Amino acid sequence: MTTIDEVIERIPEWHGREVRAVPLTGGLTNTNYRVEVGGARYVVRIPGASTELLAVNREHEYHNTLAAASTGVGARLAHYLPDIPVMVLEFIDGPTMTSARLREPEQIARIAASVRALHAGPAFANTFNMFRTMDFYLEIVARHGFRIPDGYMGYVPVARRIEAAISARPLPLVPCNNDLLAENFIDDGTRLRLVDYEYSGNNDPCFELGNICNENDFAPEQVEQLCAAYFGQPSRALIARMWLYHCMSNIGWVLWGSIQNSISTIEYDFWDWTLTKWHKALAKVESPEFGQWLADAQS
Repeated sequence: MTTIDEVIERIPEWHGREVRAVPLTGGLTNTNYRVEVGGARYVVRIPGASTELLAVNREHEYHNTLAAASTGVGARLAHYLPDIPVMVLEFIDGPTMTSARLREPEQIARIAASVRALHAGPAFANTFNMFRTMDFYLEIVARHGFRIPDGYMGYVPVARRIEAAISARPLPLVPCNNDLLAENFIDDGTRLRLVDYEYSGNNDPCFELGNICNENDFAPEQVEQLCAAYFGQPSRALIARMWLYHCMSNIGWVLWGSIQNSISTIEYDFWDWTLTKWHKALAKVESPEFGQWLADAQS
């Protein structure tokens, strides 16, 4: 894997200057560094091993990062080394959010404002569809014999039912981050900035919203509040759509975790992460509300 010293050597503007690099914690796919060069600060993202098995396309990520930056929501790109490939991004001053902070009442409107700004920006280079991503991941785990949770294949038909319900009344696709866990929100003091566009692509906005609710453990009333803040007013159909994508987010990311458990060199318990997602998926799919969500999404 590319080292931070190799990246520093590859950037001519940094030659002959004092450069300090400090590892950043929290990344589950890449190795990240904060780099200081003569008072300017950057984030260097070095891709992890075999991320093509996770459906990560670095050319799409590059294009979409530029598009997101043009909205003022994403981080600006300072340097790009396409052959490695490594991105050097602006360092955004401000705290990285936590799920607990994102659940605070005053944050719901801020989340919706940032997401709407991203979704109103330039179209991304590709589409992202969690149903097709699940199919891709299923092929990868089957080909390589990667471990998946017991009983997982029995729930693939459930994903097909979710897809049929959501496809009955499709929404226009918009440029989505698709991976807005708390660590991908940074509060710059004015707005919530959205970072990390590895899984970005044009998508149903309700996937973005449902995935945010899932990743940050929103209560049902907070799901409704985010729906209202984004769309102007909630409706049963839109709320149901968010809940179905909440379910599908877990069903799809379970396979991501299974693959990472087998290929990642990062020191992290990916199997425990995978089982957490799996148990969350089961809880929602087996809930009394699930059948109503399927019906409401088509109404």
